[in-house]
Amino acid sequence: MVFHLPSSTNALASALTPRQIVAELDKYVVGQHRAKRAVAIALRNRLRRQQLPAEMAEEVAPKNILMIGPTGVGKTEIARRLARLAQSPFLKVEASRFTEVGYVGRDVESMIRDLVEIAVSMVREERNREVRQQAEERAEERLLDLLLPPRQPAPAEDPAAMPEQATQTRERLRTQLRGGKLDHRTVEIDVRETSMPMMQVIGGSSMEEIGLNLKDMLPGMFQGRNRTSTMKVPDARAHLIEEEQQKLVDMEVVARMAIERVEQSGIVFVDEIDKIAGREGGQGPDVSREGVQRDILPIIEGTTVNTKHGMVRTDHVLFIAAGAFHVSKPSDLIPELQGRFPIRVELEALGRDEFVRILREPRNALITQYTALLGTEGVTLSFTDDAIERLAELAALVNERMENIGARRLHTVMEKLLDEISFEGPDLVEKSITIDALYVDRMLADIVKNEDLSRYIL
Repeated sequence: MVFHLPSSTNALASALTPRQIVAELDKYVVGQHRAKRAVAIALRNRLRRQQLPAEMAEEVAPKNILMIGPTGVGKTEIARRLARLAQSPFLKVEASRFTEVGYVGRDVESMIRDLVEIAVSMVREERNREVRQQAEERAEERLLDLLLPPRQPAPAEDPAAMPEQATQTRERLRTQLRGGKLDHRTVEIDVRETSMPMMQVIGGSSMEEIGLNLKDMLPGMFQGRNRTSTMKVPDARAHLIEEEQQKLVDMEVVARMAIERVEQSGIVFVDEIDKIAGREGGQGPDVSREGVQRDILPIIEGTTVNTKHGMVRTDHVLFIAAGAFHVSKPSDLIPELQGRFPIRVELEALGRDEFVRILREPRNALITQYTALLGTEGVTLSFTDDAIERLAELAALVNERMENIGARRLHTVMEKLLDEISFEGPDLVEKSITIDALYVDRMLADIVKNEDLSRYIL
């Protein structure tokens, strides 16, 4: 017996070798080869696991990854692009938002509940696309019923001829509807309103706990009531298509598929894990940091979480943790948690050369984005090579003088550089603009000369 994963990993990802996965990530993230290599192996191991017998596959746990590196170097983007490549449910959370059980705040199990909701949305969208054509056909028939209600025969009419006449009239109306000739007309349709009852939250309870079984306990409370709404034909058509999709898609099946997808291919990116690194006995208000680590530990080790869609096992969810670890060290995490992240990769800080590549190489790079944005105003924007190199040099310089925020500095520098053009764009007479190194120096001279001023600009 061979173990099969759910159809969450697409054909492209299934065919990609680790080397090809890295090449795909290279299209969006510059450098950081070691991190890309680690996540590529992790994804490929999932594909290998599906070829194993079920008994052995159950024993093969994902090798979680700990990324160590400063902010803005691509940690989150690598994980997000990997999830898109594999079409896996993906959730990014900040470890600092969680609190130990007994403190006010979010409990760690909420990350799995949120991941399930993301998976439900993914599966529902897939099912909606599958039934779209059928839903459109049904909605069209309902819309024709509204536009052409049945009528009683006149005394002089032959009742036997009515069905044929009605059919011909309906088909003429269908042709007009498809041609957009009836878009100006309005129809009345029944719309269901969802009633949200007033409730008082009991102290010490979280909304996740309250929401789990409320609909089961009080099924009639959330059903809502119908009201008649007048809509234009295009709006009514869209509403009826959505209604028909809801009827055609079995949400129980969607929930089961979503849970299976989370259990077998879910990815959770836990950012700022260095913020909860620390042992008991530390000074200050962060006395619950080790408690948060101990609460997260069972989720990563493998446990069962109760969600409103059903029980979810986390044994095979891939966890990718990340942190700058400027103040603390990975060894400051409790030993049990350290052991659950066997793969550790350090990401390098970005400098001038990497910034040049980031501005030029990735798909939909920053320069490409700004050129397209201003192109909507009829402005043709072009950058010379020396302008790109000067931009990268200034961004690296500001990072050295101030807080190093990595590639995010390029966003602030680009905004300052194109401030005048973005503001004056619609009113410009000369629509063709070339950005060279002299223009870069003129626009960004203040942040180079005055460090104090740069603190406010950037």
